Amino acid sequence: MRGILALLGMIGLSLSLSAQINTKVYQSEHRIDTLKEGELSFELDNISFFKDNEYAGGIQKGYSLPGFWIQPKLVYHPLKRIKLELGAHLLRYWGASKYPCYAYHDIPEWGGEQYQHGFHALPWFRAQVDLSERFSIVLGDIYGGANHRLIEPLYNQELNLTSDPEAGLQILYDAPFMNLDVWVNWQSFIFREDTHQEAFLVGLSSRFKLNPEAKAFHFYVPIQATVQHRGGEIDTIYTHSVQTLMNASVGVGGVWNVAHRVVSRIGAEADLALSYQQAGELWPFDSGTGLYFRAYADLKDFRVKAGYWRCKDFVSLLGSPFYGALSFKDEGTMFHSPQVATLGLEYARSLGHGFSIGADVDIYCHLKGNKTTAEGEYLPTSSATSFSAGVYLRINPSFLLWKKK
Repeated sequence: MRGILALLGMIGLSLSLSAQINTKVYQSEHRIDTLKEGELSFELDNISFFKDNEYAGGIQKGYSLPGFWIQPKLVYHPLKRIKLELGAHLLRYWGASKYPCYAYHDIPEWGGEQYQHGFHALPWFRAQVDLSERFSIVLGDIYGGANHRLIEPLYNQELNLTSDPEAGLQILYDAPFMNLDVWVNWQSFIFREDTHQEAFLVGLSSRFKLNPEAKAFHFYVPIQATVQHRGGEIDTIYTHSVQTLMNASVGVGGVWNVAHRVVSRIGAEADLALSYQQAGELWPFDSGTGLYFRAYADLKDFRVKAGYWRCKDFVSLLGSPFYGALSFKDEGTMFHSPQVATLGLEYARSLGHGFSIGADVDIYCHLKGNKTTAEGEYLPTSSATSFSAGVYLRINPSFLLWKKK
């Protein structure tokens, strides 16, 4: 692990970088280019990754992620404000020979015992219409993952590499005073007499801007929520057949646009997070809270970041296990007011239109506390330090096949 950290540090010192990983590597541009009306193109979207997680303590076991996902697709602009995309999403881990056929996040029981060989493969389709320069409607595979801009306790950025594309309905609105993203991700469809549950997730991510972003000091209020419903009237599950789980957060943030040749930006944000189990017994807690503080500085080409998290009975739907009160290492173990301090360094560099590279190193310091085991023992927990490091390459070239005269 020390060798990996040293290698990433040397890479960071030798490259000229311009933005954080979410913006340069993970996110996708959602506005339709009206100049492409009548064009049919072949587009290749891909992220290749190598991520190593060296985890300590009793929350999560460590693991590595060597692989890539790729989306070959045809893109057609029949009108100025309509875009259609058709292709496939293929996920490959180096060294894997077969892939279980289930939704790649959360509950494997959604699928059966069938396997795919070579790749985890899914059809991919997106239909988008921009009703104006600010308002978009998306059907099919939506702009998910980092595009939602959820805070880490609500969304683990690693899912940009490993989870299935989100599919359903999305509404996007961008204005000078706010950004709004509302979506439905349909995760599990059922037919009559199926033995697994219907499941979908409804999400909201909004940012209210208290003044223009270009000001020297910019302030904003983020409000976010994810709600997952599991159930279905036509399945064969009769015990605890309905579960409704929710995460939400509200906060306040500020950015100092320094405009210095070395320090370009300094930012900080504080969020109150909530978890709530409206129906079902999947979680041992019906409600929980968390406090999340984070700060960052863009030092010329680097982003240095730090954070602090403390919670009570909080359970995250999509977030990292480090931001919660449950153990994913020892099933049934619950932590009492766990605390974690984080420190990280990341970079991302645009290599040209449609090409970017990034790397990050994160340190998680788990502070001392207490836990209750599955057997009911109340025990102290010692401090521990976890590491995570990764390298990522995004390629997204487009090749014009035909243009209507």
